[in-house]
Amino acid sequence: MKNFIAAGSQLTLTAPAAVASGAGVQVGAIFGVANGSAAAGQDVVLTVAGVFELPKAAEVITTGAVIYWDDAAKVVTVEATGNTKIGVAVEAAGSLAALLRVRLNGSF
Repeated sequence: MKNFIAAGSQLTLTAPAAVASGAGVQVGAIFGVANGSAAAGQDVVLTVAGVFELPKAAEVITTGAVIYWDDAAKVVTVEATGNTKIGVAVEAAGSLAALLRVRLNGSF
């Protein structure tokens, strides 16, 4: 195909703020995990599909729950209001768990 650009599982975007390698990053409606550190305004490669362990809100989450990114708190949550849909939980986690394994959808 002459019009193929890339597989799309990784995107190079401008970092909206300083980001650390492995951190969740939201650029508009795009969410991904930073492959490396970058200063605000620099290019950063984001992986937008796959399973990642991400910081979570203090709430109970069940396996298969739809997961959203709270960009203000920099955590995953089941709360849809004001947040960006990013994927599904691939495991359950109690309210005291600090991390959650999430399968990123990659299509938002």
